[in-house]
Amino acid sequence: MSVAAMVFQYQFQHIPNGIAISRNTQSRQPYKVFSHPSSGHRNLTLATTVPHAFSLSGSGAGAQYSSAGELVDTRRNERKKRIAGVDQDELLDPKQLADPDSCFCEFQGVEIHHKLYEPESRSSDNSLYGQHEAQTPSLELGLPMILLHGFGASVFSWNKVMKRLASLTGSKVLAFDRPAFGLTSRHNTFETQSSDAKPLNPYSMAFSVLATLYFIDFLAAQKAILVGHSAGSLVAVDAYFEAPERIAALILVAPAILAPRAIPKVVDTKGDGSDSNDQGKPQFKLFEILHKFIKYITQSIIEMMKRMVDMLNSLYKKVLLSVLRSAFAVMLVRMIIDKFGVAAVRTAWYDSKQVDEHIIDGYTKPLRTKGWDKALVEFTAAMLAKGESEMKPPLSKRLQEISCPVLIVTGNTDRIVPSWNAERLSRAIPHSKLEVIKNCGHLPHEEKVDEFVRVVEKFLQRAFGGLEEPSLQAVT
Repeated sequence: MSVAAMVFQYQFQHIPNGIAISRNTQSRQPYKVFSHPSSGHRNLTLATTVPHAFSLSGSGAGAQYSSAGELVDTRRNERKKRIAGVDQDELLDPKQLADPDSCFCEFQGVEIHHKLYEPESRSSDNSLYGQHEAQTPSLELGLPMILLHGFGASVFSWNKVMKRLASLTGSKVLAFDRPAFGLTSRHNTFETQSSDAKPLNPYSMAFSVLATLYFIDFLAAQKAILVGHSAGSLVAVDAYFEAPERIAALILVAPAILAPRAIPKVVDTKGDGSDSNDQGKPQFKLFEILHKFIKYITQSIIEMMKRMVDMLNSLYKKVLLSVLRSAFAVMLVRMIIDKFGVAAVRTAWYDSKQVDEHIIDGYTKPLRTKGWDKALVEFTAAMLAKGESEMKPPLSKRLQEISCPVLIVTGNTDRIVPSWNAERLSRAIPHSKLEVIKNCGHLPHEEKVDEFVRVVEKFLQRAFGGLEEPSLQAVT
């Protein structure tokens, strides 16, 4: 008789606190249920054909596994229900996750989560921030600040500096969650694209820009100082180009703006090196005609190639967008966030040991909102399909047009947006000031709060108080 054909008999005896399985004995009998007349216990004789016998003992419902396979499947299902450590069984409406100081307002059908801080009295500042903050005088600028978070972040990213910036400027400071992030409401734009009237995509850059300008009106101000972190710097710069008269200054923190390799220079064509006397000779006229002909042919070929590239690019975008509308894209986003979400937060810090549970909870809290995964997919799709900016020159060619005061802050050990990009960006923006904070990663406003507030204070004094400063500073 083979091992696979063996039949084992188990004796299950019900005891008050669980199940006891007796030693197996070889048998060919099927299972039987019987009771002892003199006892309240019930015995179960079970016959099975498994090739290996095992024993289990336990208590309560947690021990009622019929095989090791069921135990593995249960653990696998539990992992599927959690993304980056956040339970996905009961997702909530964003307002149910709001903090005591959270506010919501509607803009173009989107409930935007934001926080607003006003300057407090110096006595309350002393209790909140200690002696150092009490020694920092308010600048009384009369200009509110609007803080724009980066990709994957939220208003939570600004919690450590909002009150201090309000105290420093003597003005209101507001931060809001861009659609797809934080506690701002989620919308499924793919389901509404078939309608004739196409509202502004809430996940587009244009929406974030208009929302920024809306909050300037919300604060009853003519101008505001925009502070953008990482991808939020793109929103700040685009808002400047949309309405430069509304932006008093730009503060770009670890800006995720690709700086041009070379600063554009104005070429003086009046003083051409060719000799006017030589241009009158027949051979030079023939050369000029030949040159124009070659130039025309070359431009025609380039234009034809450009149209082919545009056509292929458009086709590529359509295919990619169709993939993003699928369930596969949502599954992929969930997998990426689960595998790399928390790791990305730790990577953003110079000293990852400072990233405690409070910080992790703050960054993963939006994963408890309904539709967070689809919103991230739609945000990505909106970035790929942004047709409104294709008619404008590339941002790298427009940076030299910025004329308001600009401060660029970077950490010298930023592993996400290298500090050399910030240095190059400072050369591309006329009269901008660069501050490099030492021993700091991608989040100066979280990791080096005192140093960050200090460089902002110096910049504002220089920009609005007449204080002259060097263009490059290294903050220890």
